[in-house]
Amino acid sequence: MNRFAYKMAGFAIKTLAGLSKARIYIHGKEKIPDGSIIFVINHFTRIETLFLPYHIYNLTNNVPVWSLADYSLFRGTFGDLLEKVGAVSTRDPDRDHLVVKSLLTGEASWIIFPEGMMVKDKKIIEKGKFMISYAGGKHPPHTGAATLALRTEFYRQRMRKMAQVMPDEARRTADMFGIDAMEPVFERNTFIVPVNATYYPIRGYENALNRLAEYLVDNLPERITEEIMTEGTMLLSGVDIDIRFGDPIDINKYTKNFFIRRDINYRKPINFDDPIPSKRLMKNSALNIMQRYMESIYSMTTVNHDHLFASILMKMPFKKIDEDDLKRRVFLVSTCDIKDAGCFMHKSLMEDQVHLLTDDRYNKFSDFISVAEKKGVVKREGGFIIKDTLKLSFPFDFHRVRIENPVAVMANELEPLAGLQKRIRRISLQPGFLIKKRVSEYLLDRALKEFDEDYRRFLIAGESKRSEIGMPYLVKGKSAELGVLLVHGYMAAPSEMKELAGYLGGLGVWVYAPRVRGHGTSPEDLAGRKYEEWIKSVEDGYALLSAICRRVVVGGFSNGAGLALELASRIKKLSGVFAICPPLKLRDFSSR
Repeated sequence: MNRFAYKMAGFAIKTLAGLSKARIYIHGKEKIPDGSIIFVINHFTRIETLFLPYHIYNLTNNVPVWSLADYSLFRGTFGDLLEKVGAVSTRDPDRDHLVVKSLLTGEASWIIFPEGMMVKDKKIIEKGKFMISYAGGKHPPHTGAATLALRTEFYRQRMRKMAQVMPDEARRTADMFGIDAMEPVFERNTFIVPVNATYYPIRGYENALNRLAEYLVDNLPERITEEIMTEGTMLLSGVDIDIRFGDPIDINKYTKNFFIRRDINYRKPINFDDPIPSKRLMKNSALNIMQRYMESIYSMTTVNHDHLFASILMKMPFKKIDEDDLKRRVFLVSTCDIKDAGCFMHKSLMEDQVHLLTDDRYNKFSDFISVAEKKGVVKREGGFIIKDTLKLSFPFDFHRVRIENPVAVMANELEPLAGLQKRIRRISLQPGFLIKKRVSEYLLDRALKEFDEDYRRFLIAGESKRSEIGMPYLVKGKSAELGVLLVHGYMAAPSEMKELAGYLGGLGVWVYAPRVRGHGTSPEDLAGRKYEEWIKSVEDGYALLSAICRRVVVGGFSNGAGLALELASRIKKLSGVFAICPPLKLRDFSSR
């Protein structure tokens, strides 16, 4: 391998990374062990072939990182670049010997994609088993990474044993791999490290790279056009790439079998491709290792909003779906189920998800539904989503699926997460009224727990008021037609609104009086709060009532009136707002 070319290619990739808008987040780098490593990684774009070696190189004390890549990629300029960054064709006749030798010496780590090719539709589960779909059909994941790791550890341990009992055979084996000093070989172990790369968002549109390629190349193949559209959009428009390293698999443990040990200790020459009695046993071990790293790779998928919207949309057994109903289901899964299922979450899911029920200010729903609508898999009519079930389930051309049906691609990526799939399936089948009930109960319970925790934390004996003064409360109405959100004023508490709440409740109206955060406890609590927390308290109240009532009106007194007006400025579905003595401006300069 030309090290100068390798470093120059790495510099070029670093420059390209600086120009792109891709945001790369590394998780679990502390799991990378010292030793000889094969990194096994899921393969969705060509981006992995270039960027992952660069980042792993930096994470492993500048140990060169080489990779196996499909032979079809070694064409033209891109093929030249692959060779310079340390990629080896899967059809290279010296492939296995090169991999084992470099792992024995530790001169390089390796990246291997066990799917064998890009899985553009992310469909890798069939009838509960890993099965890779591609343009030519289907095949199980490759065991090549496991086989190469086992062969490496076999020869490492054989050299170590022969050095003790047959030094000449140890020397002959070392020469077979071009190894001068054997001691450094004995000091290492072989590991396989599973890695997952998740992209968010996945979008494919016409872009500058696509137009440039069409200008420079006549009759650009459709496959290349699709790849430039999808991956070019990621690089130019911005994409989050979460790279997660899993627990390393120590290959040494798989060589403890009696029959494998017998071959390791065999006192006659064994050449690189000689058949050995334990070959079948090692093949079975490779299958077990493959299953283990495939499960690890896909269990580390970073779940995002697109995954949840797509999965629930496809699993709901209705053609016509209320938009708010879909948002509530995603809210429940993202708030209650992902952590329970032991899944990793995109950073946007680690924040409070009430925005899904209110103004969608981060555009999580609107961005997703816009893509689905543009691709023709759904239509929107008067607050409802009309699914085109045929298009959603139709088997698109493998090389066009990321462009033509990204919703299916998003949903496919979650299929290996069995625990989360079970929860998504359950919540997708529940009736709408039960979803509303769960949302309102969850938000009320959260508000009560939040108050209880704050009250206990800031309680001042003999000075704090009784807990019922500051506790939020819900007045049940006679019908679900109308709900009123009553917001108390500054340095007051929900009990301030009791009389009005009781009057409205007597008229059959639902009423919810939230506690504005920091109130109803102590001055110390209030002094440490921010205005954004007050806004959130009111927003939570609206989300709660809107899950119960068809129409919601918000009103408040003094500072509560200002908060009511703030909410009304963002929530288009509010049926009304009233403000009693609202603040118009800050009069004390020091409070600005």
